[in-house]
Amino acid sequence: MPFETVSDQRSFGGRQLVVQHDSAATSTPMRAGIYLPPQGASAAPVLFFLSGLTCTEQNVVTKGGFQRLAAELGMVVVCPDTSPRGDEVADDEAYDLGKGAGFYLDATQAPWARHYQMERYVMQELPAVVAEVRGGAVGRFGLTGHSMGGHGALTLALRHPEQVSSVSAFAPICAPTQCPWGTKALSAYLGDDPAAWEAHDATALLKRRDWHGDVLVDQGLADGFLDSQLHPHLLEAAAGDVGVPLTLRRHEGYDHSYFFIATFLGDHLRWHRERLG
Repeated sequence: MPFETVSDQRSFGGRQLVVQHDSAATSTPMRAGIYLPPQGASAAPVLFFLSGLTCTEQNVVTKGGFQRLAAELGMVVVCPDTSPRGDEVADDEAYDLGKGAGFYLDATQAPWARHYQMERYVMQELPAVVAEVRGGAVGRFGLTGHSMGGHGALTLALRHPEQVSSVSAFAPICAPTQCPWGTKALSAYLGDDPAAWEAHDATALLKRRDWHGDVLVDQGLADGFLDSQLHPHLLEAAAGDVGVPLTLRRHEGYDHSYFFIATFLGDHLRWHRERLG
């Protein structure tokens, strides 16, 4: 798939790229950060990091601090944008709907359906872009992400287990059908059908779909969204009910910020590297 290199910077012997390409899924240009390790990228394991509300591909690229360890482990790390962009793309005045808030699903309702096709973008188009950039097919990959992106990592892994080898999350929206962020976005993008909502709810999906591996989740206990929006205890209970090994690490004093993510992102890279082989 053709792409344009927006930036290409050396980092710990590897290359931190930002690329742009025309997306058939979103009918807009899309950008993604792609880190290529110094050992060679064509056959290296691939991890996608999905960012949260209001973010672009730049947030984790510049704040996550993952490049040193990705170079040591020989991993490709892919950081897509969180939504389509452009003057013609539908938006909302609030931060939790529209641009920067794609929720990693394919919208079915007007005016969102025209451009907000983020599941198809991440799972179908983006691997093809990465393959072109690194010079080798992607195959199965790992998924992680933060907040809305943690929701995306969990739901996309559960919906596409044939493509995803490993999944983890930072402070994910675990039950979007049961929180204000989720109900607002799901009703706008998918309409009023509860079954359509549950198809993009990690807790609901885990109860009825087999997951072939384990799951790692990190959650800060000083996170201001913990009680109102995130509900990791619901995901923990669902995993226990169906026998999926879930490690939910609760951290005193950590909030929802990139200071939290950067503290534990190295653990997630190592965890995925072991499972990606």
